[in-house]
Amino acid sequence: MAPANSGRRTGNLFFAFAPWIIFDVIASPSTWEYAALAGLVAAVVLNLPDMRRGSFKVLEVTGIVFFAVLSVLALFLDRQDLFWVERYAQVLSSSVVAVVALGSLAFVPFTEQYARETTPREVWGSPVFRQVNRVLTLVWGGVFVATALLGLVAVHTSSGADWFNWIIPVVLLVLAVRFTERYPDRVRERSRGVPVGR
Repeated sequence: MAPANSGRRTGNLFFAFAPWIIFDVIASPSTWEYAALAGLVAAVVLNLPDMRRGSFKVLEVTGIVFFAVLSVLALFLDRQDLFWVERYAQVLSSSVVAVVALGSLAFVPFTEQYARETTPREVWGSPVFRQVNRVLTLVWGGVFVATALLGLVAVHTSSGADWFNWIIPVVLLVLAVRFTERYPDRVRERSRGVPVGR
């Protein structure tokens, strides 16, 4: 596996997750409409350079569609009709990311779309490159499955909501970022000297 810059790798992923993080931070029963609008604006602004180049990534497109749908629902439906969104906004957003991440394993792991930006083209088809991105995608998908489940627990518990909504999810995200920074380099070190660019 050819060298890749870890900072750029995680930086690109951070931009991909930024609209979802913004939504989760702002969303609450009384502010989810603003959170959806903020997520939509962030998704469009952050992805505009890629879209101008004709580069569309599954997580970015999903973000634009998801936040656009929520924004439209907020405009046209009554608050009573959207009670489920108010209550489960964070669970819903984490679930969508988890489905996209894990679903991408059947096609192109979503992290591979970002890894290609910092890795030479001749490496894209190598078994090591593909395996690294399957593992990274599985880790991120698992984090968002866990975040969705924690959010569900927070909705139905009377105590410890901050732990389930914020503290544990933030710890999981930090661990996933660290893993994303280090795992490809460890695999590259182990496979040094092995021809992988086939």
